[in-house]
Amino acid sequence: MNTIVSFFLKRKWILVSLCVVVPVGFLFKGYSGPLHKWFNDYGAGLVYEVFWCLVVFFFIPDRKYIATIAVSVFAVTSVLEVLQLWQVWFLQQVRSSFLGRVILGTTFVWWDFPHYILGSLLGWFWMRAISKGAESADSHHFRN
Repeated sequence: MNTIVSFFLKRKWILVSLCVVVPVGFLFKGYSGPLHKWFNDYGAGLVYEVFWCLVVFFFIPDRKYIATIAVSVFAVTSVLEVLQLWQVWFLQQVRSSFLGRVILGTTFVWWDFPHYILGSLLGWFWMRAISKGAESADSHHFRN
């Protein structure tokens, strides 16, 4: 069922999820303890993928698009990773700001790709869980 209740429940849980994912991403980027290199670079990449999956899912909260969203997020972030090899002046200008560094990155790293795959897969599971939970609550709402 894709009723109005499910529609708003999905968005509510997506927003709650984003309120968890965003601080975790920043914590990973600033973490300085054991395995800090993995958390700063690769763990943050996993969270980055989940974040973008959830953002797109907020605007397209239809269960039938979940796989497409996860694959598309992986494809776009992979293109952004490859763009890091291109050091033209206008991209350098964008990368000089904090937001530009966070979105576009600064250094091409092959090891980012497996983490992007894992992050998109995690995003896929997360979106499915939100969708199933909202649909279950929706059907329960109408049974009572």
